[in-house]
Amino acid sequence: MSATHRLGHVALRVQDMDRAKRFYLGLGLQLTWDADDWCYVQWPATGEGIALLSPSYRAAGPHFAFHFNDRAEVDRIHEQLVQQGHSCGPVHDHRDGTASFYMQDPEGNWLEMLYEPAGGIPSNTGAEPIAVFPA
Repeated sequence: MSATHRLGHVALRVQDMDRAKRFYLGLGLQLTWDADDWCYVQWPATGEGIALLSPSYRAAGPHFAFHFNDRAEVDRIHEQLVQQGHSCGPVHDHRDGTASFYMQDPEGNWLEMLYEPAGGIPSNTGAEPIAVFPA
């Protein structure tokens, strides 16, 4: 992996989305993305985040994610891992402007390799994106 990556977020399954949002917002995180089935909260100063997944969210389960500031890097990492014999899902574009793929590490832990625009993850809540990579 290149120097343009970082551990960017964890995703947690929650039973009560409103209760979970209140808790994490109360800790000082910012609501960046809000949908009926999931939301994304981030630390305002650093951009690290938590994806809160409702019981009805089926696109992914609990996982952690590496973030990349170059879309082509995600494709390259995908190709490299597949060539090494790892099973990886397809790279796909998300509704929030990011792109990623999911896989399991050799111990069975789920992880996501995610492209994050240099200006930060776009928001549907009116919040300004939190830029964590130099432009």
